[in-house]
Amino acid sequence: MNDLIGREKEIKRLTKVMKEKEAQLVIVYGRRRVGKTFLVNEFFENKFDFKFTGAYNRPRQEQLKNFILELNHYSDEKYDNPKDWTEAFFLLRDYLEKKGSDEKQVVFFDEMPWMDSQLSGFLPAFEWFWNSWGSARKNLVFIVCGSSTSWLVKNIDNNKGGLFNRRTCRIVLSPLDLHYTEKYLNSRDIYWSRYDITLCYMIMGGIPFYLRLLDRELSLNENIDMIFFNKLSELWDEFDQLFQTLFKNSDQYIKIVEALSQKKKGLARGEISKATKIPANGDLTKMLSDLEKSGFIRVNAKFGNKSKEKTYQLCDYFTMFYLRFVRDNYGKDEHFWSNTTDNPSRNAWQGLTFEQICKDHIAQVKKKLGIPGILSTVSSWYKQGNDDEKGAQIDMLIDRRDHVISLCEDKFSTQPYEITKEYDESLKNKVAVFREATGTRKTIQVAMITTYGLKPNKYSNYIGKIIQLDDLFEKNDD
Repeated sequence: MNDLIGREKEIKRLTKVMKEKEAQLVIVYGRRRVGKTFLVNEFFENKFDFKFTGAYNRPRQEQLKNFILELNHYSDEKYDNPKDWTEAFFLLRDYLEKKGSDEKQVVFFDEMPWMDSQLSGFLPAFEWFWNSWGSARKNLVFIVCGSSTSWLVKNIDNNKGGLFNRRTCRIVLSPLDLHYTEKYLNSRDIYWSRYDITLCYMIMGGIPFYLRLLDRELSLNENIDMIFFNKLSELWDEFDQLFQTLFKNSDQYIKIVEALSQKKKGLARGEISKATKIPANGDLTKMLSDLEKSGFIRVNAKFGNKSKEKTYQLCDYFTMFYLRFVRDNYGKDEHFWSNTTDNPSRNAWQGLTFEQICKDHIAQVKKKLGIPGILSTVSSWYKQGNDDEKGAQIDMLIDRRDHVISLCEDKFSTQPYEITKEYDESLKNKVAVFREATGTRKTIQVAMITTYGLKPNKYSNYIGKIIQLDDLFEKNDD
């Protein structure tokens, strides 16, 4: 398990599972490429009593053929090909019973959603297997995993039928944060500045599969050119594969993320429907839920908004980067990224994406603010301006139980940020408009999250708290 970086909580949870005296049905899910299979394989050192991996978009008979080949391999027997999944699970039961019940038995079904092809009968067969035998087998640890988070949540985690309330352990694997991304890169002998690591994070997020592609002998810019912009590069078709393997009717899901990529603050459900021409019905609701559960979008709360209207925001770094730069530039210039270092569009993207990074490291922000143990809610807020009055937009507000609201401004720059007279006026206007529009009586604390802090001048004293890039790299102890 020495290669498992940033997975201490998951290791602790799986260790507890192995000590339980009842049957365990463990569900592991998270974004594709985040390292689910690697976690399970490393924890159990690839020693399973039985392991089976589903095949993408293959028919039932081919899945069953693969299943029996694996079962014959593990059992050293020659089971006949099962005619359906019910018979397949009965053969698995027969094999496990012959092994006895004294030692723990670990069964791992990877990419389980792919086993449930149309009219396969897989899910009812698994329900029968677990309810009639598996759940009473005190030494059995059954792990199910897959990239199609929506399938796992619906059919296993929140099953309303035969598997209702059967799951005993849920592990939701998240991308690595900046702290563990740095540790992961260091483990591969990549020692970049934290500024460059943050730029890398804006492109790949904390997805180990993508980070593994980085070449220690190349600069960051050279790596991005190699991985994204060279012809037939490592990730040239990743976007299409990502959505095709996760979602049926993937083109509809892509329309949604394309629409969201155009709006920094996100879109409400009705606005998404209008932009994509997808009717605002149950199908759209399901697609939004699927994208949220799979880690591509987040639901943003608006400060003081008590209505049920939600705002959806694209939050997957790879998807944002692909739609912004790769899709229209792939194959045109193999050195595209190196040749656009000072491009204004790239600088604007860095600033917007840094706001996402701050949201994804809210625990570190709260720690630096000195409020890790204080109950608080995070939201955004904006007010449309008109001819008579100015508008204002605040991307991150931390509403605290100690009667303080931290108004966070995020600035990504190559040097200490200098507050100008114009920005000082804009900032004070934000606070005034927010206070007047919301009627809040709480103390408003202005906090700035910057790469290298603030350059002291006559305007910098207005800032109550300063959070620097190094603070975002702190370990989250929650």
